Amino acid sequence: MADDKAFTGSIPKIYETYLVPLIFEHYAADLAARVAARSPQHVLEIAAGTGVVTRAMLRALPRSVEIIATDLYPAMLERAAAHTLPRPVAFQQADAMELPFDDQTFDVVVIQFGVMFFPDKPKALSEARRVLRPGGALIFSVWDRIDENELAAAIHVALAEFFPDDPPMFLPRAPYGYFDHAAIAADVAAGGFRNPPEIVTVPARSRASNASDAAVGYCHGSPLRAEIEARGALEHATDAAEKAIEQRFGAGPIETKIQAHVITVER
Repeated sequence: MADDKAFTGSIPKIYETYLVPLIFEHYAADLAARVAARSPQHVLEIAAGTGVVTRAMLRALPRSVEIIATDLYPAMLERAAAHTLPRPVAFQQADAMELPFDDQTFDVVVIQFGVMFFPDKPKALSEARRVLRPGGALIFSVWDRIDENELAAAIHVALAEFFPDDPPMFLPRAPYGYFDHAAIAADVAAGGFRNPPEIVTVPARSRASNASDAAVGYCHGSPLRAEIEARGALEHATDAAEKAIEQRFGAGPIETKIQAHVITVER
């Protein structure tokens, strides 16, 4: 199995250029609004990636709010810190399995599309709970099943046809593999939260200038790349994905359905 957490090498730059505007920006604004509605003073972001949620929170929250943005991979945080920001943010490398913060430090912990990559979800959720103050909230998002995310589904089918004997399974296994409400609620409870989570399904639209940008974003800008490269055909497989996107959505600007779940649970 490929490393489903490997956001290294050239992936951060391609991820930021193609995937962030394609599928992440809408949900970043949504999460930032949910955080702002709780009027926090101290916010921790886990799995911040290249900072799309960080930047959305800077726009949504008063200047007095402290934001610490963490990620497992320094290369992702370097991309985040390279942006021109309206005020200072503390970027810090941290493992969600073992957060380097004191108990009851934050009013809100926020995680956009990171929980599905955690190797031990209850452990990571227990760490989020540990650093939350009483009455604080964990807010995180996960993708719905791949069939509810049209572009990812089209790419997965195209790659399965291109590699019929050994199809890459990263997309349905990892980013789109943690959508079941009961499983999420069970992990939240196993993480020590006594309150039941609120789970809201949020549909949105994904837009790209063309099929090539979408194919490059998924095939080159995510850990899917490692599975394709292991089969020795990155460029040809990306071309196959691009052709499949064109056939289904058109060669010019494309617009497709995406869908996620947003989970809120109070400590």
